[in-house]
Amino acid sequence: MKKSIIGLLFIMLSIQVSFGQNSATEQKIRDISKAKWQWMADKNVGKLTSLFHDKSKFVHMSGTWKKKEELDVIKTGRIWYKNADVHDVAVEVSDNVAILWNRITLTAVVRGNDVVTEFTVTEVYKKEGKDWKLFALTFSSVRDTHKIEH
Repeated sequence: MKKSIIGLLFIMLSIQVSFGQNSATEQKIRDISKAKWQWMADKNVGKLTSLFHDKSKFVHMSGTWKKKEELDVIKTGRIWYKNADVHDVAVEVSDNVAILWNRITLTAVVRGNDVVTEFTVTEVYKKEGKDWKLFALTFSSVRDTHKIEH
């Protein structure tokens, strides 16, 4: 009986530690995403170069391109991500992959025009060593009533 109780306590403790680690990883991904939005607004291609995986892809309303072009778009201001007002965030982590969904209102300058658009943005991160790298980012235009299921 004593061994059963000790075994049960060990299992419960293991579950709590596992949940705590996943929760900490989810928060880390949230923090990285939040920083990314600010770096995009600031046109900080140095920080973004480090964050974007070398094989990353970006899906926008006007096309899909790779890391080099996305950095150029940001650097030259072809799209200036002035402000991403994040309304909701959901994160799921599995091993070395994390997927984050943001529901945002994006204020941007596109071809010289101020544009405000509602999006759900899907971000895929891959852990390499100790660092999380953005592997994919997809903008999906949605209604302002769109909800992310948690």
